[in-house]
Amino acid sequence: MTSFTEHEKAFYTDGYRFGMEVFKDDQNPNPLFAAMTEMYAAIDGLIDSLSEFAEQQQNPVHCKKGCYWCCFQPVFALSYEMDYLNTFIQQNFDEQKQNEIRARAEQKRQRLNGLAEKDLLNSKFPCPLLENGACSVYPARPMACRIYLSTNVNSCLKFYTEPEDKKNYPALLDFPMRAGRMMNEGFKAALKANGIVTKEFRIEEKLLTV
Repeated sequence: MTSFTEHEKAFYTDGYRFGMEVFKDDQNPNPLFAAMTEMYAAIDGLIDSLSEFAEQQQNPVHCKKGCYWCCFQPVFALSYEMDYLNTFIQQNFDEQKQNEIRARAEQKRQRLNGLAEKDLLNSKFPCPLLENGACSVYPARPMACRIYLSTNVNSCLKFYTEPEDKKNYPALLDFPMRAGRMMNEGFKAALKANGIVTKEFRIEEKLLTV
């Protein structure tokens, strides 16, 4: 924590507080998911405010439904995020749809497994949850997807079409990325303090368990 900025410490603390709620809430049948819903609502509220401010500053966020260039990158999520996501899928999709998701997840897993780290991070293969140019599980998407905000759609398109260009990166807003990551780190630390150890996965790996 000593190397964090004041803002990072604040978001870490918020995440830790949300994580500790898991062990204080004995009225909810699933306190983990209730705490995660609160954490996601908090980061979504922050992003809404930042997006509104960016609009006022004539530098609007370009992310919107139908723009999905970022959905071809590898996405990593923590185990509790994947449990949350898988539960959403089980509750909202019929068996046929779940089987389709698993099939697409297996295709992506086979495509990416065995790649060197550099090749993996530069790979472009559609997310198993991408349908008709939109996220089919948008309310339950992991933190990594929520905090990925671009102010230049052309930079995202170029990053998709020219992954070999090492000088090109999407024009991402740094603040929400740091805020979301630190909030997740705090949440994870709270779980660990209570004996729950989390791991990180590529989302297609855990989607196979739906």
